[in-house]
Amino acid sequence: MLYRRFGRTNWMVSEIGYGMWGLAGWSGSDDEETRRALQQAAELGCNFFDTAYAYGEGHSEQLLGELVRQNTNQKLYTATKIPPQNRIWPSRREFSLDDCFPPDYVLEYVEKSRHNLQVDSIDLIQFHTWEDSWLQDKRFPALLDTLRNQGKIKAIGISINRWEPWNGVKAVLSSLIDSVQVIYNIFDQNPEDELFPACLEMDVAVIARVPFDEGSLTGTLTSESSWPAEDWRNTYFVPENLHATLERVERLKPLVPPGMTLPEMALRFILSNPAVSTVIPGMRKVKHVESNIACSDGKGLPVELLRELRKHRWVRQPTSWSQ
Repeated sequence: MLYRRFGRTNWMVSEIGYGMWGLAGWSGSDDEETRRALQQAAELGCNFFDTAYAYGEGHSEQLLGELVRQNTNQKLYTATKIPPQNRIWPSRREFSLDDCFPPDYVLEYVEKSRHNLQVDSIDLIQFHTWEDSWLQDKRFPALLDTLRNQGKIKAIGISINRWEPWNGVKAVLSSLIDSVQVIYNIFDQNPEDELFPACLEMDVAVIARVPFDEGSLTGTLTSESSWPAEDWRNTYFVPENLHATLERVERLKPLVPPGMTLPEMALRFILSNPAVSTVIPGMRKVKHVESNIACSDGKGLPVELLRELRKHRWVRQPTSWSQ
């Protein structure tokens, strides 16, 4: 495993982190299988684990807390997120700080997450939705000062709404935050335009999420793919999205080099960008952990291939199904 500096925190985090969304609330999740996958990741050198209170209403945080307590011989970084008070993803332009993150509510949920994780101090607390307009509320900087002064968190970040990387640039330039979590993959290259340059300028860490485009870049989806009604993927991959996505995936497949898989190419594309501090694929099985972590070997993609992958940039706008 290779490690990268996590912005101004100076943490050295594994460039392949662990995204824990799919471990609670998605169909097919199994806690014992999850525990084995998490432990294998830690043993292979993964030290950055990203969860959220909303992932199973604290259950994913509890699983991460177990892992930390079972691996006291190594530093595992705990990153979690505060859900918006109105429980609406993504946020909307008209939402105020009071709608989503009133100060007392934020302090309450930091305590809930600390309780679930059973840690004295959370390494990274993130706002699970974001609007740059909230910076205009004078209570926001004061809230961040309170969080830091209490000693219950070490760093603060934001998680940017799907397909809105521009809505976070002001937060980065404000010097108030330490990290940004954003969708970045072969299709979603927009963060390169404004967000990544701002992060490099301000020494703000970048967490790249959804590296496989919610599964399409694994190459396993078909036009018949479906999930139970309660599974989020069943509402995301509606026919309008699924068919358009599959067409683009098919155009990518001829570019996969011999001896490489599509998901490996997808991860190596992300790791080729020095602005990225860590990428957090979801990994529910040990075999996924092993194959993803194997990509952390310092072997980048050929320049010619990167140039071709740039042509597959897909500029998308948020819709009713893209939350």
